[in-house]
Amino acid sequence: MIPIRYRFLSLLLSVLWIKGLTNGSDVTQTPLLWTFQGQSATMSCSHTKDATYFQMYWYQQLPGQNMKLIVFTTSSPPHQYEKGFSEEKFPAEKKNAQTGSLTVEKLQPEDSGVYFCAVSQHSD
Repeated sequence: MIPIRYRFLSLLLSVLWIKGLTNGSDVTQTPLLWTFQGQSATMSCSHTKDATYFQMYWYQQLPGQNMKLIVFTTSSPPHQYEKGFSEEKFPAEKKNAQTGSLTVEKLQPEDSGVYFCAVSQHSD
């Protein structure tokens, strides 16, 4: 048996925008990402809305499964991770209102899927 030395993983990224209907042109993110098993993959997200849209959400949808929220971020950590997701595996950064990123560490085949970024406006 010959082990597979390198295995490509793909992460397909899409955009969501919460708080009303839009065509998604206000939010952009890394469109497609290929990398090797064991490496990390960083996805960026930005928007052109005003600074009141400082809340950013990262979702994961694996093949055949429903979409799951990974983490909710703002410019003021700590970020809020959902059950089953950890900061060690999915470190997120949010340095300002308009931009953020999510990294998937030590990629494995089961990490291949669609990752979504969404932003929303703060409301009480």
